[in-house]
Amino acid sequence: MPRVVTSTNSADGGFARLRAEFELPEDFDPAVLAEAETVVLDPSEFAADRADATDLPLVTLDPAGAKDLDQAILIERRAGGFRVHYAIADLAAFVAPGGPIDREARRRGQTLYLPDGTVPLHPPVLSEGAASLLPGEIRPAALWTLDLDRDGELAGATVHRALVRSTEQLDYASADPAAPHPSIAALPELGTLRRELAVRRGAVEPQLPDRIIGANGGDWVLGMRPRTVLEAWNAEISLLTGMAAARMMIDAKIGLLRTLPEPDAETLDWLRGAARALGIDWPAHTGVAELLAGLDPAQPESMAFYTDTTRLLRGAGYTSFDGELPGTVTHAGIGAPYTHVTAPIRRLADRFAAEICLAISAGEPVPVWTREALAVLPGLMNASDQLAARVEKACLDQVEAWTLADRTGDTFEAVVLRAEENRAEIMLADPPVMARCAGENLPEGRRITVRLTAVDVDKRKVSFERA
Repeated sequence: MPRVVTSTNSADGGFARLRAEFELPEDFDPAVLAEAETVVLDPSEFAADRADATDLPLVTLDPAGAKDLDQAILIERRAGGFRVHYAIADLAAFVAPGGPIDREARRRGQTLYLPDGTVPLHPPVLSEGAASLLPGEIRPAALWTLDLDRDGELAGATVHRALVRSTEQLDYASADPAAPHPSIAALPELGTLRRELAVRRGAVEPQLPDRIIGANGGDWVLGMRPRTVLEAWNAEISLLTGMAAARMMIDAKIGLLRTLPEPDAETLDWLRGAARALGIDWPAHTGVAELLAGLDPAQPESMAFYTDTTRLLRGAGYTSFDGELPGTVTHAGIGAPYTHVTAPIRRLADRFAAEICLAISAGEPVPVWTREALAVLPGLMNASDQLAARVEKACLDQVEAWTLADRTGDTFEAVVLRAEENRAEIMLADPPVMARCAGENLPEGRRITVRLTAVDVDKRKVSFERA
């Protein structure tokens, strides 16, 4: 039985009850920590059979304050296009197959991010230290070389083990997209090209607001974090790498893909009906991706339609194969085959996917321990994704309840995101709370006034009605 701890809105804690409810581990087993300390103290094998790429002026680009740095990047212009050097932390240098760290990582699946701290996939001595691509430190990496033409299309991809050294740690908050670091001076041009290609291949990207939880005056508060253009461009490089890796796997008929089936005709017809009801013009020849790219995120009908399009992204999962291709090899939300390879510090699947691509690129057999894991990885990752989604929602629900605890009876301006016959999903303008609202035939995609009718802090629930 998880222990019961009274929940309280305090930046010094407040999420202990939630952690206990989900039975999140508080620390690592001593055997896991002991193995981590051993591999950190014995890095001599890192240089074996690795290219020395420490002369590449790679940089990392992450949210401010990040310590678990998975990727470092260098973009060069070349004749006819671009060359991307993309170094990914090589966790296989530290994690022995079947050892304590490996077994614990399989149990956890991924790093969980809570407002009061993370539940890391790997011991911090690795995830924030020896494996992290920290500036000025020599680190083992899987180094991708991605060649692209002048239109940003992938022309060739290889990956090999190397030693790298990041020269600088950049973050989205302080980096200037108008005058980027020399190592990513070409990122604005390449990132823009890749985003244009994403629309053309049908990538579905609902621009829903990114709600965050922060500390203010000793309490947890809700806020909104706009996605910067630099973050969007950088995400395209990660997607590019995942698509290149997926193509390698498909050609070699062995791999672990992130898949999502194409939406059926009934779902698309429903979505067109939703657009009509919202007053959004959707020409017959225009795809979902192109329509989304042309909407104004500030308009309430756009927010409602973004919410509706998330239905197209339901059903994503992991698909493994060895010797015969599965029925579905693409991710409909990305518009191409795709796999996770760029975040091995934070996500279990990436370590195994990297091993497959390293072997394919070198013309060598995929390691036996990797092949043996393919059968269980989809189940482990799907379960981990479900837990991560539940924890994230619980954290947001808890802070919403704390924020509104003493405001029962107050009225708020809200946008109706998705309406049913007797209730709707709404989003308040301030604070940015998403909740259910009672009322008949609420106007989807319109602004209304709502009244807070009840708050249950312990159950993390808030209730509204149309005022």
